[in-house]
Amino acid sequence: MKAQYSFPIIENCASCQLRKQGWFCALSSDLLRSFSTFSRLTTYPGEKILFRAGDMPRGGIILCSGKVKLSTTSKEGKVLLLKVAIPGDVIGLSAVLSGEPYEITAETVGPCVINVVEKDGLLRLMERSGELGLRSALAVSREFQRAYRDIHDFVLSRSCLGKLARLLLSRVRCGIDSAHEVRIQAPFTHQEMAHRIGVSRESVTRSLSELRRKDLIKREGSTWIIKNLTALEAMAV
Repeated sequence: MKAQYSFPIIENCASCQLRKQGWFCALSSDLLRSFSTFSRLTTYPGEKILFRAGDMPRGGIILCSGKVKLSTTSKEGKVLLLKVAIPGDVIGLSAVLSGEPYEITAETVGPCVINVVEKDGLLRLMERSGELGLRSALAVSREFQRAYRDIHDFVLSRSCLGKLARLLLSRVRCGIDSAHEVRIQAPFTHQEMAHRIGVSRESVTRSLSELRRKDLIKREGSTWIIKNLTALEAMAV
């Protein structure tokens, strides 16, 4: 039997058919079962705001299926796309642990299944479970390490062309042979690319045209083809 948007009906986390190799899904079965008393599964449509910057956290938000955009906005209205969360990710965990308002806004990209774990129950379970406490610490640490890398890669001291090259390279799997063409799924729309690297949409369009003119990339439908990986890597330095 299927739920709304054709997602499988989920009875509990331990028996979930959507389990991924993420922070929450990788917990032991006994620990996952203990969440059932203070968690709630909900299906959301696309373009739904889960929370905004400044909201107080109600609990841990686990993405079971779909994608969620995490972004921040300046006072002038400039948007920076920080990350696109994927199934298995826990969203806004640092705010839950600190008890402070969210610094980011979370919005569904398409239909999603979300598991909201009640804040007090989650914190009590962390106190009792060394496994959960350690995994939570690792998750928050990786979140901030990623933020530092992104600031370095996409914000600091790079031209728009270099930032865009770095963004495309971030989609390339490790160990790819640079002597051959590399195919990647188009990571974002032009506007989302602009939000990701902190430039205007027009700058992204011009930079993509420049990369195509240099015969470094081409596009086929929803796929980008990197024709010269070595040259693109040199541009991203």
